[in-house]
Parts: sequence; structure tokens; C-alpha cells
Amino acid sequence: MSSARLTAEYTHAGFLISQMSEHDLLEVVEIEETCGLSQWGWDAYRTELEKPEAIMLVARGRLPEVLNGRAVAGYVAARVGADEVHVNNIGVRPEARRLGLGGVLLGLALELAERGGARSAVLEVRAGNRAAQALYRRYGFEVAGERRRYYREPVEDALVMTRRLGPKA
Repeated sequence: MSSARLTAEYTHAGFLISQMSEHDLLEVVEIEETCGLSQWGWDAYRTELEKPEAIMLVARGRLPEVLNGRAVAGYVAARVGADEVHVNNIGVRPEARRLGLGGVLLGLALELAERGGARSAVLEVRAGNRAAQALYRRYGFEVAGERRRYYREPVEDALVMTRRLGPKA
């Protein structure tokens, strides 16, 4: 399976969407911590960046003052394996929410995964995270199952959500 990379940068609501680089990782980890996501940490993201099957995108702010001097407004981390993409994490800074960045990042990741050969997508989401669940439903995901006590800090169940990719999706 070939790696799927962005061949051009995209813009949305004054943000530039591009490939994640090692230089983005400190801010990615900061966003991860503020969003209550599963803690990967710097080393795990760096390792993931080296994998050709990884899809790692960031949204960079064109107006750093809106982001309190920070450059990265949000990110997505996913990985294609066989004919499936697993969306691992999507995070957007609180001050950049409600601008559609999460959806744009998710949409681009799914598009790249499909180009890389994926025919389905899967993710886990906290059972209590209604906003994320609504986003995923808007992008065609449906609840397929549940993982008890999947998350730690705090302990919470996860909903497993899936969707088909491709022309009949």
C-alpha cells in the first residue's frame, strides 16, 4: 500500500492545512492535553510521523494572535492498515473551535486514506463526548460497538464508530 500524503496545502477559515512535521509536535501534544485525548506524547507522535502508512495533518493559524502566539490550531493522526483507516486522534484548540477545522482535518484524512487504498474507517470516541460524536455522524460514521473502560484519566467507555469509504460510501 502506498503512503497517502497531501500534495498541496489547503486553506480553511484562515488556517493552512498541511503535513505535520516534527517541529509541530510540542504544540500537538499541548493540544492533546487540553482536549482530554488519550495521551500519546511526543515520542509516540514522532514515531508515527516516520511510518509511511500514517496520515498526520495540522492546521496552522495565519493569525497567531488568535491562538495566543501559537502556530498549530488543530491536528489529526490516523493510520491506514490493509483496507482500513483508523482515526487515532483529532484535536482543535479551544480558541479555534466552531470554525469547522475538526471536520476539515477529518475529511482530508479520510480522502488521503481512500487514495491510499482504505475502504473503511474506524475510530473510538468517549461515550460522553457528544460534540465529537456529532462531528463523526456528519461525516457518515455510525456506532458499531462499545469498548468498556477503554479510556483512562478519567476512565470511560468508548463507542466504536465506522463508515465505508469509496464510491458507494
